[in-house]
Amino acid sequence: MSNDKGLQDAHVKIGTKQTMRMVELGRADEVYVAEDADPRLTSKIIALCNQRSVKVTMVDTMVNLGKACGIDVGAAMAAIVRQ
Repeated sequence: MSNDKGLQDAHVKIGTKQTMRMVELGRADEVYVAEDADPRLTSKIIALCNQRSVKVTMVDTMVNLGKACGIDVGAAMAAIVRQ
């Protein structure tokens, strides 16, 4: 990921439930999805993002996405939320 620092500075919701909620509420500007996350989860969020015209960016691993978000564990997905 090229903007690792940007994710830590932005207002981010991390995890499947929070990311789904932000997209459903129309508050997500962009969603990051880990390529190695469970496809049953990622296919749902990708479909929802396509339906709601939210940009989806794929990240190679859950560990890298977690680090980019500033947490010590992996993350399947994260949403940048508009203020």
